[in-house]
Amino acid sequence: MTETTPCENAIEISGVTKRYDGFTLDNINFNVPVGSIMGFIGQNGAGKSTTIKAILNIIGIDSGKITILGKDHIKDEYAVKSQIAAVFDELPFHEGFNADQICTMFSGLYPNWDREKYYAYLERFGLPRKKKLKAFSKGMKMKLQIATALSHGAKLLIMDEATTGLDPVVRNEILDIFREYLQDETNSILMSSHITSDLEKIADSVTFIDKGKILLSGVKDEILENHGLLKCKREELSQLAPEDYISARISDFGAEAMVADRELCRKKYPGLLIEKTTLEEIMLFYVNREKKEWS
Repeated sequence: MTETTPCENAIEISGVTKRYDGFTLDNINFNVPVGSIMGFIGQNGAGKSTTIKAILNIIGIDSGKITILGKDHIKDEYAVKSQIAAVFDELPFHEGFNADQICTMFSGLYPNWDREKYYAYLERFGLPRKKKLKAFSKGMKMKLQIATALSHGAKLLIMDEATTGLDPVVRNEILDIFREYLQDETNSILMSSHITSDLEKIADSVTFIDKGKILLSGVKDEILENHGLLKCKREELSQLAPEDYISARISDFGAEAMVADRELCRKKYPGLLIEKTTLEEIMLFYVNREKKEWS
């Protein structure tokens, strides 16, 4: 029997385009390496959910190719979907069900359903077995989705704005679960969120989408290391070559410009202060790149 070569990437997206009236997912390219968590960031309406729906084949694409765990996402859809789990902002289960009924339903859907693991997660999360889901809080509903997602041996977890609206304690608890899940180096996560502080804690790599286009994709630490926030007086901003900064925020106190090559700018503008930055600030300055200067 021939051994199958393990795939390098859990998700490969190549040249994916999807056109709507008023919005286009425009030639999207990025990979999610196996054994890692990728943060998928962008404003609401930037194209995150459209991309995830395309990956899950909930919507068709006009062109391009999507490979999941080494398989074509359309031709091998059944095999692919038995190996992935998706967690959404809204509960996809009927709210008249209880957690026991969800277990019965999933055991019929997935041959690898692990009843013991599911009930262990319910106990860990403090989730009742008999209470109807409509009586659950938002945090409880999210924990139930995660319990089901992690109880059928999925190798890829796809999260679409799943931590939105949860309090910080619940969000941290969920991030801990993800860290445990990734201790198996064959597991991977794609996590779409506009809560960039969560992704700074946990993501290995980041892809940033805006208006249907990918602006940045790479190792999170490298993106944070390369970018910097240059602070200067308003009149000093004119010293900067336009190609050296993404955009600049102007205030009564001066100017802040986001630079993509901190080391180059440190050498080129030795008299100006360049500080470390965050994913949230990087996103904000890129979103305003067409204005160049804003307040």
